[in-house]
Amino acid sequence: MAGSGLAAADGLCRACVRLLGVDGAAVSVVRDGASTGTFGSSGALSRRLDELQFTFGEGPCLDAVRDGRPALVPDLTLTAQTPWPVFAGAVMAVGVRAVFALPVVLAGAPIGALDLFRRTPGPLGAENLAGGLFAAKLATLPLLDLGGGDLDWEAAGDSGEGIREFASLERIEVYQATGMIMAQCDVDPAEALVRLRAYAFAHDLTASEAAWRVVQRQVALDDDSAWVLPDDDPGMIS
Repeated sequence: MAGSGLAAADGLCRACVRLLGVDGAAVSVVRDGASTGTFGSSGALSRRLDELQFTFGEGPCLDAVRDGRPALVPDLTLTAQTPWPVFAGAVMAVGVRAVFALPVVLAGAPIGALDLFRRTPGPLGAENLAGGLFAAKLATLPLLDLGGGDLDWEAAGDSGEGIREFASLERIEVYQATGMIMAQCDVDPAEALVRLRAYAFAHDLTASEAAWRVVQRQVALDDDSAWVLPDDDPGMIS
């Protein structure tokens, strides 16, 4: 059942924190260059860091899946080593100084990543990297459990049905908000998601937090007042 898979993924992430010299870990699934959900985390901050990658459309897990190899940045304060300036600024603001993402591979294709972070700069180290790569292999087990144990990942790559099943566990509010924005603004799904992300960025929110405002009808993105920056915000739209 999905619950047992999620619990196993959480347990794996907590084990990474205990054994790999990191302060947080999360497992995410990526499709079409975007994180579709967080399926295991060691805590709220780890889950938020993964959410920020979805919000900004950049970050280590996306690179790890795209390139099929680890994305390792031991010191985010060295801007020359940081390929994700917006994401890096957001995570440094909450005290993170090093991030590492290891691809989760199933049926020969990267379908997600194990994200690790540390509050102090420094490399992961050979022994911890080896342990992290092993943990990334183990991460396929709870993902399979989430899919019912018999998910056809090649078919999922074509149809997206399995990925959407996973997404329904995590970011359903984003999909609901995207549909509402499409109707409000008469735009296609891609443009609706761009508008949601832009609103989140302007108001220092994650995409999910911005989506809840839309779903709860606290804000309508066809109204110019929605784009007023927080310091000048006259109030929510009812």
